[in-house]
Amino acid sequence: MKQPPQDRRTYDTFHMGRSGMDLYSNDVGAPFVQIKSFAAYVGGSPTNMSVGCRRLGLKSALLTAFGQDPVGDFVAHFLTEEGVDIRFCPRKPGRHTSAVVLGIEPPDRFPLVFYRDNCADIALDIDDVLAAPLADCRVFQFAGTNLSREPSRSATLYATEFARKSGAAVVFDLDFRPDQWHDPRAFGTAVRSVLHGVDIVMGTEDEINAAMLTDPGAIRLTHSQVSDARVSGDTTGHASALMEEGPEVVVEKRGEHGCRIHRRGAAAVDVPGFPVEVQNILGAGDAFGAGFLYGYVKGWDLRKAARLGNACGAMVVTRHGCSISMPFWDEVTAFAEARGGL
Repeated sequence: MKQPPQDRRTYDTFHMGRSGMDLYSNDVGAPFVQIKSFAAYVGGSPTNMSVGCRRLGLKSALLTAFGQDPVGDFVAHFLTEEGVDIRFCPRKPGRHTSAVVLGIEPPDRFPLVFYRDNCADIALDIDDVLAAPLADCRVFQFAGTNLSREPSRSATLYATEFARKSGAAVVFDLDFRPDQWHDPRAFGTAVRSVLHGVDIVMGTEDEINAAMLTDPGAIRLTHSQVSDARVSGDTTGHASALMEEGPEVVVEKRGEHGCRIHRRGAAAVDVPGFPVEVQNILGAGDAFGAGFLYGYVKGWDLRKAARLGNACGAMVVTRHGCSISMPFWDEVTAFAEARGGL
């Protein structure tokens, strides 16, 4: 399996994709119509992952875009305070920094509404990629939502090719948000178009199935106004099909069951999780990704890297918020050691 380059590079991880303000319900357990107040955080899958990697001790950078608005100021300020390098993130005139509103009704209802019309990060273009030092990272990571619209789609394809030619390992988080696509089948088409340049794919069971989706009847949205889906299918077979297109590894995120590592030509390996009481599942997959990337950059075997990812994800589901809840190295190692270790 391809390893991240070990030569001298400025960044361990470089992330590309969506960012925004997350408004989390403070009224945990209340139906959405009865919410009285929200807490404001920073979110977006690659953004969360950049914060998670930085808190674990990696040097991380982010390529996203902000509007010329106070929400963009809010997001940029938090990321700067966290130590994520955002010097290459442009402001997009006439665009808005995106937002997400989230209800919290544990254990299994988390109604989520995206506000991404005319958002800034989907306007990232090839010139923005060229202005960022992608040749100076060990791992380039991007999200599936990047591919949902132009010019972000072409910019991401360009960035993936450029990073790989520079020797970086390329990691693709599927990040399937059905309401960001005009047709859920288009998600799979876009995913398959980029797999030839990808080393590792990460995604949930539903996301892996959606990546191979051809039958629209196989998808079911769980709430009319929620960016969530259940997609039926043979996940193991679909993971194998994804790897036939290029990636050597597919990491299947399985929530309370931990994760499953699919490797080309080998039997799948289950990596157990850490049982906890769930408060909020949003951001758990991004925390997993940060932990997994830490181990991958450090040259750990995939099982140990995934075990750290599981620990990070387990900690985040017990907390309020995504990026603000990403664990630091000392606390996640203490958490894992108290529960059997990595």
